[in-house]
Parts: sequence; C-alpha cells; structure tokens
Amino acid sequence: MATVEFKGKSFEVDEDGFLQSFDTWNPDWVEYVKEQEGIAEISPDHQKVIEFLQDYYKKNGIAPMVRILSKVTGFKLKQIYELFPSGPGKGACKMAGLPKPTGCV
Repeated sequence: MATVEFKGKSFEVDEDGFLQSFDTWNPDWVEYVKEQEGIAEISPDHQKVIEFLQDYYKKNGIAPMVRILSKVTGFKLKQIYELFPSGPGKGACKMAGLPKPTGCV
C-alpha cells in the first residue's frame, strides 16, 4: 500500500492511486487529483459529478454505471470526458474518493 503526502495530509492509496478508504476523502484530495489529471480549476460541473458519485457510493457501495452518471447529472459522456480527461472511472471516481471501479463506469 502506498501513501500520498499532500498539503500536510497523508492518503493511503492502492497501486492505481485510488484512495484505500472512502472515509479518508477530503477537499485536499480533490486538489491533489486535479493536479494529477491536469485540470486547471474545479468548476460547478466538476463538483456536481463528484457529489453525485459520492452520494451514489454512500447509498450503494459501488460506483454508478456511466449511463446512470450521465442521466442523473445531465452530462453526455463527451462532456464528462471534457471535465475529467482520463474518464469517469479513472478521473472522476478517483477525485470523488471512490475505490477503483470494477465495472463499466
């Protein structure tokens, strides 16, 4: 298990850089992943996706399928990739603090 140090905080991550525990997520994690993803600024659209992913995960224990993410947020897949260049699974789920998705996200 690896540890990421950022802004005086430590985050335990898996081999792909996803948080080991959703409970350790905080806004500093967003800042860290944002830099890794090459995202200049977190917009309200980014926040909408992050909050939906977190709410869905808290209720269901898994990340939603892309179809659900797109339908609920109102963003087409192309728009999600514009917000999160590495995609909904790698970029958005990682930023939201979810574990690495196992299915089609």
